[in-house]
Amino acid sequence: MKKIILSTLVLFALSSCKKESQKNDDNVVTTDSTATSEPVVAPVALKVVTPKQTSEFLGKKNDTLYVTNFFATWCGPCVKEIPHFKNKIQELNGKPVKITFVSLDQKDVWNSDVPRFTTEHGIQDHTVLLDGQLLDGNFFKSNFKQWDGGAIPFTFMRKGDKTDETLGMISEEQLNEKINSLLK
Repeated sequence: MKKIILSTLVLFALSSCKKESQKNDDNVVTTDSTATSEPVVAPVALKVVTPKQTSEFLGKKNDTLYVTNFFATWCGPCVKEIPHFKNKIQELNGKPVKITFVSLDQKDVWNSDVPRFTTEHGIQDHTVLLDGQLLDGNFFKSNFKQWDGGAIPFTFMRKGDKTDETLGMISEEQLNEKINSLLK
């Protein structure tokens, strides 16, 4: 019964975010692709991870700062914060920091919409796929203090034994503050 309730909450939270992205899509102007001179870049296949692999990654305790952002391509707030993370990836290149995006999109778009989205946003090398349908209450309880899977975006940071959790959209200032605090 708990799995059904949790799954319903996750689906409801994820579908409510979809409405905002659909509103934004109405304003998109399409153009004939033959009119542009930019080269077309084929989307890359993304790695699929299991809940167990995700938990192992989230639990790494060493001198590297792990920043993990759970998102979906159709989630407006998720999309708005991606540039903040991209800026940090560039700024911290070569430093002991690993920023990873975990897509919770439906499996039916794993080979189409998600790779296209990550390529367009330049995050394909930092994105993995996770089937949200496989996540249960135990996954959330054993990995996070705040997040129960009811809403995205969600950002989890770990360096050694220190952690930080941000439920909801994170501003660039907040991201900078939290990363700087954990890097000290």
